[in-house]
Amino acid sequence: MAEGQDEFSFIKEKIKEKPINKKRLMKQGALTIGFAVIFGIVACFVFTFLRPIMENMLYPKEDPLISIPGDEPESEWQTELAEEPVETEAVGETEEATETVIVKELELSDYQMLQNKIYAIGKEANRSVVTVTGVVSDTDWFNNSYESKGQASGIIIGDNGNELLILTEHKVVKDAGQIHVTFIDEGTVNAYLKKYDGNTGIAILSVPLQDVKESTKGRIAYAVLANSQTVEQGNIAIAIGSPLGTNYSIGTGNITSVGNVIQTTDATYTVFTTDIVGSSSSSGVLLNLNGEVVGLVMQDYSGNGDDNTLTAIAISEVKKVIEMLSNGRDIPYLGLKVVAVTDNIAVEYGLPHGIYIKEVRLDSPAFAAGLQNGDVIVELGGKAVSTVEAYEAHVLSLEPGTITEIIVKRQGMDEYLEVEYKVSAGILQ
Repeated sequence: MAEGQDEFSFIKEKIKEKPINKKRLMKQGALTIGFAVIFGIVACFVFTFLRPIMENMLYPKEDPLISIPGDEPESEWQTELAEEPVETEAVGETEEATETVIVKELELSDYQMLQNKIYAIGKEANRSVVTVTGVVSDTDWFNNSYESKGQASGIIIGDNGNELLILTEHKVVKDAGQIHVTFIDEGTVNAYLKKYDGNTGIAILSVPLQDVKESTKGRIAYAVLANSQTVEQGNIAIAIGSPLGTNYSIGTGNITSVGNVIQTTDATYTVFTTDIVGSSSSSGVLLNLNGEVVGLVMQDYSGNGDDNTLTAIAISEVKKVIEMLSNGRDIPYLGLKVVAVTDNIAVEYGLPHGIYIKEVRLDSPAFAAGLQNGDVIVELGGKAVSTVEAYEAHVLSLEPGTITEIIVKRQGMDEYLEVEYKVSAGILQ
């Protein structure tokens, strides 16, 4: 080294890495995994709990729709005639086959056997019958609370996967604060008014399926709605429900008339009369020999005021109403009683072809729009109309609150003049 320079000595310091604490590392790892597991469990629980709530809020579930197909006019004997093979005589056949027929004299025991078979049909169908009890709470003049109960029969017509659907009369549950339904095994559950029709007076009750015991589900049955257009005078009829004022009673007899018709607001119904004993409080349904429903017992529709025998409206003509009520839909209402203007009527009275308005119900949507008795409807919703059936079908196709255009011909000084009205469909309470 050069002179004058100091020699320096450097000390090198080496930093030694801290040894890994394996126990502490394992403890931290286990703690992290534990927190992750807890977080996952909590997340799964929250997701599972909140998912149905959020789905119900964002995508509310709707009950599956009930479908009741309509019926076409057809006669049973015509069907049997069409299906029966026609036998042709062989060509050249000279000898006719002889058949020995043994006529057995009927005994009273044979008649009893037939009666037993008919009653067996009613007993089996009684599985679809329920007792509907409406409980009304009120207070008397002394401000004391009391309850009154009304009862009628009901018929189980099916379910939508969530609810059991029961057909009954609205008047028994009209003002009820509570509704109870008792099944054939005497099991009782709460029921709820789903919808009703203020015109026919029928109602659909719903019972949550989860409230019905499994043992009860095994005992009940669903009623089958038949084609009542095949019913003829003289057919055997079986009445179930409460035809004699007692639930699960059975009445048998015959259809005495199928030609009676009763007209209500916006609808016309065929009425079956029978020789089955009844009363003003009778309720239930009429069955055919297949155990299927052909008529709905409605004593209010007795044309001659005779409550001593059962009267029913043809089930085919209220199937659409039952379907709509079962799906929670209100029955639309315009408020007219109408009759078709046939060729003979048009010539005899000098009326234009269309639908003649016999009566406009007060405070109805048609009354509010300005329609009058004597008007002749020629167009509904932009389409020509000439039959009562077309009018009734158009009314049922409406939604309450929607507006339909009605063109009528009204008698003027010298001729009929066309007038257009806009009618907002309502609901008959």
